[in-house]
Amino acid sequence: MIFLTLEHILTHISFSAVSIVITIHLITLLVKEIKEIVGLYDSSKKCMITTFFCITGLLVIRWIYSGHLPLSDLYESLIFLSWSFSIIHMVAYLKKNKNYLSAITAPSAIFTQGFATSGFLTEMHQSAILVPALQSQWLMMHVSMMVLGYAALLCGSLLSVALLVITFRKFIRIFGKRKNLLNEPFSVGKIQYMNEKGNVLQNASFLSSSNYYRSQLIQQLNHWSYRIISIGFLFLTLGILSGAVWANEAWGSYWNWDPKETWAFITWTIFAIYLHTRTNKNLEGVNSAIVASMGFLIIWICYFGVNLLGIGLHSYGSFTLTSN
Repeated sequence: MIFLTLEHILTHISFSAVSIVITIHLITLLVKEIKEIVGLYDSSKKCMITTFFCITGLLVIRWIYSGHLPLSDLYESLIFLSWSFSIIHMVAYLKKNKNYLSAITAPSAIFTQGFATSGFLTEMHQSAILVPALQSQWLMMHVSMMVLGYAALLCGSLLSVALLVITFRKFIRIFGKRKNLLNEPFSVGKIQYMNEKGNVLQNASFLSSSNYYRSQLIQQLNHWSYRIISIGFLFLTLGILSGAVWANEAWGSYWNWDPKETWAFITWTIFAIYLHTRTNKNLEGVNSAIVASMGFLIIWICYFGVNLLGIGLHSYGSFTLTSN
């Protein structure tokens, strides 16, 4: 009983702390003058540290009273996913001027934890005895690598989405300005357009002096997206390989092409394509970001697909919607 009470308290503290972090980010986003207030930044940092330790304590407590690593169902994997986002958030604070990364990890953490503690997964909040298929030493290796891989790939993909939004907003504004010039009288608009026509590519360049901050931000998003996705791809690869070994021990076959395995392979392929595009200077940047954005949707299909359908060899992690 005491373990359940502690778990309940830590859940609410962590949820409240990460909510404060998001509130601070929204305030600094909407009110530019308040960005200079150091106290808000320190408060955001302390709240995220609190969130990290609370979720860590929650997982440890659940591990102690359940007797196994808390990764046996969707509820526990969502809590572990939220913990993974908090780790990435903590790493972001080790690097200066990486607030855009923490602005992605904090909402991701509260979204996953909020869904995990919602009424949809009420039946899973109580720890249960592991099904025979999960009673293996490969549980920790396989599931932890997969969830860490999902967290890193999701963060990297969201950075790519942010890159696309900033890039296309820039080009829309540039070409919108050109269109307005064409609609002006010839003596003003046409002459200006003809004089600037040869400089459109230079004006649209990421390294334009007038858009130096935006160009630097785009480069940083591109750089950090690649680094985080590379780490996530490594975790995902280790998770798939360890899962194949586990499957051979449990079911006598390394690969069975059930829905979870199929979508995991599709996810791996998408991000393998992303990493391949990064090796080509003509494809990196916007093109690779588009591939990563597609991967964001594929990950959620892989992660929730089997759980929603409740079919295949991984159906032990499924859940049913409950109504009051």
